[in-house]
This record gives sequence, structure tokens and C-alpha cells, in this order.
Amino acid sequence: MSELTLTVMRLGFLAVLWLFVIVAVQVIRSDLFGTRVTQRGARREAARPQQAARQQAAPPQQRAQQGRRAQQGGGRQRRNAPSKLVVTEGTLTGTTVALQGQTITLGRAHDSTIVLDDDYASSRHARIYPDRDGQWIVEDLGSTNGTYLDRSRLTTPTPISLGAPIRIGKTVIELRK
Repeated sequence: MSELTLTVMRLGFLAVLWLFVIVAVQVIRSDLFGTRVTQRGARREAARPQQAARQQAAPPQQRAQQGRRAQQGGGRQRRNAPSKLVVTEGTLTGTTVALQGQTITLGRAHDSTIVLDDDYASSRHARIYPDRDGQWIVEDLGSTNGTYLDRSRLTTPTPISLGAPIRIGKTVIELRK
């Protein structure tokens, strides 16, 4: 084997070794410091003046339709329908999210609706969404440790009743009026 080939192989091995060290340091750093949590309220507050400006620029007919839709509330609200999602156990105890017909994502990912700082939660752990009848459904998104509804592990999207505990790791969530 020539001296040049041997030198190139040594440099390649050294580069692979350094790449391994850098990746190992990044993994240790992410385990120590966790995920970065962003302030959600600041983004919403900044977006509100823009939304108000867009509504004022809309033609009068469109503004009237938007007002009627807001008064009707979609027309699918049931009498005993839940209005909020409450965290009852875990590090986020007391956190409340208003249910407004949108999908709620749960997990460790920073863009989740409820960011769970829990070692037993996956980055995209579960989602809660309304079906066409106004019933709320919980679905496990292929998490490692599972999502539990009333002590039974979810395998398919399942309807949630009021007050039924949804457990993700050490966090328990309930739908309430």
C-alpha cells in the first residue's frame, strides 16, 4: 500500500472519529438541557393587530358574514360539550386550554399545543380533535410509552367523555365544561 493511500485512510478515520464525538456531545447536550420552549402568548399578541387590520380592510359583506359565524359558534356546540382541556397532574398542573374546535397536539416537540416536559412522552405523542358530531377524540400518534384513557391503553382513535383522565407518562389531562 502506498504512503498516500495510508495517509488518506488515516485522515478519513480521524474525520469519522471526530464526527462521532460531535454527535455524542450534541446528544448529551440535548439530554441535559431538553427542548427549547417558546413563549406562545407573545406571538399571538403580535398577530392580533394584523388580524384586526385585515378585518377592517375586508368588504362590508364579508365582515357581516364573519360576525354571523362568530355569533353562531359553528352551530355544532352541544349542550354538555366540553369547553376546556385541563392538566390535573404532572409538571403543568393547572394549565387550561380552551377548546375552540381546533386540533390539540400533545408531546415534547416545541410546536405542540401542550408541551410536555416528561421523560415518558414522545415528541409527537397524541392529539385531541373534534369529529363532525362535536364529540372529542383522542388518538395516540405511535408513541413509545402509550396514551391511556381511563386506565386502558389506546390503540385506535377513541371518543373522550367529560372528566375521563387521559394519561401521558406522569401527566393527566381531562376534558371539562
